[in-house]
Order: sequence, then C-alpha cells, then structure tokens
Amino acid sequence: MENEKKGVSRRDFLKTTGIATGSIVGGGLIGGLIGYNVNNNGGTALKEDVKNTNSDTSPRGRMFFSNDKDFKILSQATERIFPEDDLGPGAIGLGVPYFIDNRLYGNYGNNSREYMQGPFFAGEATQGYQSKLTRAEIFTQGIQKMESEAESRFDTSFIELDGEQMDEILTDFQKDKIKMTGVSSEFFFKLLRQATLEGAYADPIYNGNNNMDGWRMKGFPGHQAAYINDIEKEKFMKIEPKSINTMH
Repeated sequence: MENEKKGVSRRDFLKTTGIATGSIVGGGLIGGLIGYNVNNNGGTALKEDVKNTNSDTSPRGRMFFSNDKDFKILSQATERIFPEDDLGPGAIGLGVPYFIDNRLYGNYGNNSREYMQGPFFAGEATQGYQSKLTRAEIFTQGIQKMESEAESRFDTSFIELDGEQMDEILTDFQKDKIKMTGVSSEFFFKLLRQATLEGAYADPIYNGNNNMDGWRMKGFPGHQAAYINDIEKEKFMKIEPKSINTMH
C-alpha cells in the first residue's frame, strides 16, 4: 500500500498509467489497487433502477437479470473494481451494472457473432475466447460462485460483506483459485473487469458512462462535430463532452 501512503489514489493511478482505458490487460488490478478509496466498512449502496436525468442517453432498465440479488452482486463487484472517490462516481454511479446487463442480453452475451463450435481446449495466455460457454453463462456462473464463496467463507451474502472481504473473493477469482465449470475463474474476472471499464467509458447511449461523467474524469470530449475553432489554440481546451446521440 505504498502508493496509498504517499497520497496517490487508485483513480489517480488509473489516470496516469492507462489501465482505465484498457492499455494494460490483466494482472495486478486487484490485490494492489482495488478498493483504495472505498469505504471498507461495507459495499456501496445500489440505487435500484435509477432514472437517467441526461436526455442524451438511453432509458435505463434491466434486460438480462431478472433476479435482484444477482444484479446487486454484479453491481457490488463492479464497484470494487471501479470505486467512487473524490474524482467522480464509481461503477454504480456510472450505470456500469446496467451496461453489462444490457450487453449480456444481446449479441455480446450470446456470442452470436463468434465461432462457438468444438473442439474446446484450454487456451494459452496469448489466445482469445476458448470456452464453450457464452458470456451470459459465464457471468451467471461467476455471480453464483461469488455468492457461494461469500456464504462458505463468511456465512453471509456477497452483498453484505465489507470491502476487504469482497476484495478477498475477487482476488481469488483473479488468481484462478476458484473452481468454475467450463471456464477458469481468471477468465471470468478478466471479462468482468473489461466489461466494467467499457461501461465506465462507453458512449452513454449504451446505458453506461452516466451523464458522461466517465469521460469528464478523463478529460475526453466524446463525439464533437468539429474542432476547427479550437485546433490552432495553444492553450489546453477543456471541452464539454457530447454523446453520439447528439450528432446530427
């Protein structure tokens, strides 16, 4: 926790290293970075079916998860990966759980645009998707495993754990210490982490990046029609981000 002692927040680390934008893949996120600025006395409260006040985004609602408990487990897990801090909202505030829910309901979750025929072998670290399971099936199993691990280790639900206990379980997923069927727990964690970051920074029309706050934290302008009036200016320009939904 040397970075924490020096006053470097987890979100500051993400901003300066590129992890948050996906330029570093796998390894090391949990166990050293996860939960730096999250209250360890418990998980973040989930606001059910929060109404989106930004007119540039899509109506928010669940499409894949019919079970409230499963959705809350997913939500708390994403919040531990991308927690709220003084720089801005975390995964829940950004609507990341809804982003993941909606994606699992569609082509992403069904792997409908990918080759899914056998034979199936354990893939190498350099190889991509190798499981016979769809992403929807992997997420469903992973969430069930998070819950069963919480019950066996701490005799309570995952959503009732404090932050350090959640991190312990998620760290073991990342380190491939949890037994899963048809897929490794490490691969599930990578999917979860990637989907969390995508939800934090995707265009708000996909039900993540609520109010474009993920872009604001990165200073990303989103989809601008043109930069002709600003491109020659020497001073750094702070531009209010725009969703693709505003492009005409």
